[in-house]
Amino acid sequence: MGTVDAWAQILTERMTRQPWMATLLRWTGQKRESTQMTVEMTLRAMDAADVEIALLSAWCGSDGWLITNEEVKRQVDTAPDRFRGVASVDLRSPMDAVREVRRWAGEEGFVGVRALPWLWDLPPNDRRFYPVYSACVDVDVPFCTQVGHTGPLCRSEPGRPIPYLDDVLLDFPELTIVGGHVGFPWIDEIVSLALKYSNFYVDTSAYALHRLPPTFRAFMRGPGRSRVLFGTNWPMLSPERCLEGLGELDLSDEGREAFLSGNARRVYGLDAL
Repeated sequence: MGTVDAWAQILTERMTRQPWMATLLRWTGQKRESTQMTVEMTLRAMDAADVEIALLSAWCGSDGWLITNEEVKRQVDTAPDRFRGVASVDLRSPMDAVREVRRWAGEEGFVGVRALPWLWDLPPNDRRFYPVYSACVDVDVPFCTQVGHTGPLCRSEPGRPIPYLDDVLLDFPELTIVGGHVGFPWIDEIVSLALKYSNFYVDTSAYALHRLPPTFRAFMRGPGRSRVLFGTNWPMLSPERCLEGLGELDLSDEGREAFLSGNARRVYGLDAL
């Protein structure tokens, strides 16, 4: 089966003009104009790397909506066989956030919910996240977050896995959580959480595969074979660039299929749609 990209987005103009985007662009060696991709350009990049499905994310932070759920829905509707939606929420209004989860991940069929701790400068065990976790359990979709340091010049502390994410996994044993961006420099903490909790997964978005830390590569070849998902963070990185070094991971045929496709299809219920 074709590859599944577990973390992508088609940026809006207002998101590309966020002050923190400048540091992220410098980190990835891009100009602002190069991130303004259309649906058609996204599909061409997917085709070039045999990516069958991309999960397109909405974004909301403390300054408001950067990509709305409605905008993601319109993007998905242009190619429903190639895209799936991942909703976001406004943590400033807990009940509205719960309603957003129930609408988009329930009625509208989005396959997950994403809220980024660094964008709110809140750790994931903050009380404002907890109604969202409960709603995700109710509608049976994964909660997607970011782990590790941040590319933008924002505090990295909310991305530290222990104790923050450890608390959430203890409090919500029924909640599937996908931590994006690998988790560097706290790789040992990420691996320990994945070994400890059967409901915790990691995706490799924001990394070309040849840059994955050795400890994480070893985890993928061993007990992490069923726990790691491929992702890009498109358009910051293209699928082709992210797949560089795939052969160097020394995955078995079964392990490669699980990493590129099978784990994401299972975690997000893609084959049931």
